[in-house]
Amino acid sequence: MNLLLASSPHQHNKRTTGQIMRLVLYALIPGIAMQTWFFGIGTLIQIALAVSTALVTEACILELRKRDFERSLQDYSAVLTAVLLAISLPPFAPWWLVVIGSFFAIAVVKQLYGGLGFNVFNPAMAAYVLLLVSFPLQMTQWLPAQSLAQYSHNWLDAFYTIFTGYSQDGFSLSQLRLGIDGTTMATPLDTVKTSLAQSLTYHESLQLPIFDSTVSGLNVAWSWIAFAYLLGGLLLIRQKVINWHIPLSMLVSLFAITLFMALVDGDRFGSVLFHFFNGSIIIGAFFIATDPVSASTTNKGRLVFGAAIGLWVYIIRTWGGYPDAVAFAVVIMNMAVPLIDYYTQPRVYGHRERSNKKEAKE
Repeated sequence: MNLLLASSPHQHNKRTTGQIMRLVLYALIPGIAMQTWFFGIGTLIQIALAVSTALVTEACILELRKRDFERSLQDYSAVLTAVLLAISLPPFAPWWLVVIGSFFAIAVVKQLYGGLGFNVFNPAMAAYVLLLVSFPLQMTQWLPAQSLAQYSHNWLDAFYTIFTGYSQDGFSLSQLRLGIDGTTMATPLDTVKTSLAQSLTYHESLQLPIFDSTVSGLNVAWSWIAFAYLLGGLLLIRQKVINWHIPLSMLVSLFAITLFMALVDGDRFGSVLFHFFNGSIIIGAFFIATDPVSASTTNKGRLVFGAAIGLWVYIIRTWGGYPDAVAFAVVIMNMAVPLIDYYTQPRVYGHRERSNKKEAKE
């Protein structure tokens, strides 16, 4: 009888890094499609620009390092990083913003540390933080959903605006951001944060035009996008591409703190559903925090890692200077991963027995 030996982990369905990355990209498709439906083709242009920049950057650096870049590019890690960054940016953000972010994610956050498997931080989120801190105006210029926009736009308008700053008809990005009521639109999280700073209550904020309860409402658009990414994330868990520990602990942590604060003062703090289906908490829980390189590697550690991210998200959203906080929370906890893994490593088999024998001899 012949015995087949294989290294751990002992799984019947082994996948290469490229296969895993492609599965994650496939799972992103429903969310990307929904995001494109509500905010226009600019999302796809940003993805194409980010992917191109990431691949060229990685190929050039690997060539300088005398590495086989053709083989390395086939693992799709650079593509996934670029896609995650692109879908986090406003769809009509200027082209140079995407290029800077993609270059930084690959050249500095990934390759400077030695390439795939050695990066300390999540490349896409580290690049997002860099862009948000350095270019806050361009990073917050989200357009209203197309059904709420005062000026309609097509794919050619998106292309012109991204590369020139103006649409075909000469409308600037600021004009394209106007809603049907003539006011500049913002994301639901930013709108509520600004309203609370102006002494409005949470419930009064929800009466603003962008929170229209019909299918054209901007909060409804973000909810559909979050739901689409949720489906993709659940597919990844079902296919055992990611573990359930980080998404569950992150969502449970955010749920607990949000519910508690809403019960304490519902006029100042948003509801659970508002926090879950606005912003990037869903995509963050399933696609970003679960990065196998920069996240915790033990099951207990993953629970701690995810729960801490959920807590940081709420703290920064509520009392910080930014409406959404997934990127900041992930980067902060990336720094804590070595400590978390150190204290959550499973006990070595036989360790307790050896200790008992030593005590008996003494």
